[in-house]
Amino acid sequence: MDIEIYHLIEGAKQADGLAVIIDVFRAFSMECYLYALGAKEIRPVGSIEETFAWREKDSGCILVGERHGRRIDGCDLGNSPSSIRPEMVRGKRIIHTTSAGTQGIANAVHAVEIITGSFVNAKAIASYIREASPQKVSLVCMGKEGIAPAEEDELCAVYLRSLLNGTEIPDIDERLQALRTGGGRHFFDPDLQDVFPEQDFHMCIDRNRFDFVLRVERDGNGFVTKMISGNQSGQKGRH
Repeated sequence: MDIEIYHLIEGAKQADGLAVIIDVFRAFSMECYLYALGAKEIRPVGSIEETFAWREKDSGCILVGERHGRRIDGCDLGNSPSSIRPEMVRGKRIIHTTSAGTQGIANAVHAVEIITGSFVNAKAIASYIREASPQKVSLVCMGKEGIAPAEEDELCAVYLRSLLNGTEIPDIDERLQALRTGGGRHFFDPDLQDVFPEQDFHMCIDRNRFDFVLRVERDGNGFVTKMISGNQSGQKGRH
């Protein structure tokens, strides 16, 4: 298969075939943890206005939103996986808006299929793509707010490409740990722990923790991610 790596919002606009929208810190790691902790469904949305409009449709939905890393005022949660309380999200519809990841979904208008990308389910992603066997795979690194490269997303794309090519990166765990002083250094700043807690870093680089893929679908209410077993491409999502 033809595997191309694209970058930022402009890259999302260019993506075609099966697109993997990658946001390691923290959007699509966050969505994996939300599903693992019992969320019923997650709806990625692009705008803050659309996020709050969901309260009119479903008064029991949970709003998860960030801009510039910080929780949006009025949202129930920011984009921090370590902040999730299972009893808060179990069985609930989650409305999710972020500065980078969900913007990539909204802009991937030429993709035939969209799945999300992160380290926590990377092997499941590779397994899903190999079974789907698309002619073209677009790995989209969303970066910082979709406008500047992020080391962790670039590394995730290279890792996914290596898995799809049947090879491993021998020093992948060392390279992940090196993000402590690179793309993930803000998680170790004592003055930013309220926004970027250190635990989020460790949760987001917990490689291959989950064996499912998040496939993005669209219905009359917009985008919705469905949790799909990594070896069940093309089959109905399970919750």
